[in-house]
Amino acid sequence: MTLIQAIILGLVQGATEFIPVSSSGHVELVPWLLGWDPPGLTFTVVIHVGTSCGVLLVFWRDWLNMAKSGIRFVAGKGADNHARLLWLLILGSIPAGIVGLILEDLFEAIFQKPFVAALMLFVTAILLVIGEKIGRLERTVETMTWKDSLIIGVAQTIAIMPGISRSGSTIAAGRVRHLKREDAARFSFLLSTPIIIAAGLLQLIKITTAGVSSLQTAILVAGFLVSFASAYLVINWMLRFLKTRSTIPFAVYCVCMAVLCLVVYTIRLS
Repeated sequence: MTLIQAIILGLVQGATEFIPVSSSGHVELVPWLLGWDPPGLTFTVVIHVGTSCGVLLVFWRDWLNMAKSGIRFVAGKGADNHARLLWLLILGSIPAGIVGLILEDLFEAIFQKPFVAALMLFVTAILLVIGEKIGRLERTVETMTWKDSLIIGVAQTIAIMPGISRSGSTIAAGRVRHLKREDAARFSFLLSTPIIIAAGLLQLIKITTAGVSSLQTAILVAGFLVSFASAYLVINWMLRFLKTRSTIPFAVYCVCMAVLCLVVYTIRLS
């Protein structure tokens, strides 16, 4: 891997983790389209850690307030909105945690192929359109119930398939529950924090088991910094974007990207 490749893939990971177009699909498809070797496990872990740091930096006040309120609740001092949000996030994280632990390796072995990732981008587009067509702009995070959290958490589980966007599926589920776009995105991004961190820790365990590769330090540092910075910037941009605009442009992008990849796939087969 070259330094330029590391920068591009770090940017792809950090940006597409939170834009609803599937980071797993793009990290799979971009090297394939450009004729590069797939990124190794060590590099993949590093850019995921960068993404985790980016989302933590954006929402550090939320997590700090939730932690304080959670401790007060456990101490019997009552529950406020922060404590309530914390329990909703815990509940929403359970489905993906269970499915990820049981089925992640199986799904990666079966479905982690450029052709399948391209097809799943169509699914992401369909989910976004459904969310926009069904959802009404009525509710905020503060009005969410345990049922809303569980439905969004279940929607997150389908993102185990490469090409199906985690943020896309959860934002779409929030919109189906009539959350405002920016509130659906905020809950989606907060919900992503434990999942992304857990995924990074699992990959670190795999590295420890398999042995660390000898990638150049500069390449790893570049991938980390770019994924961190792009994740931070994209989250803030998305929250502002969705205050006034829909997710339909991202659905259109997913369709265009899928068509491009399938055309290239067909050409290479011929």
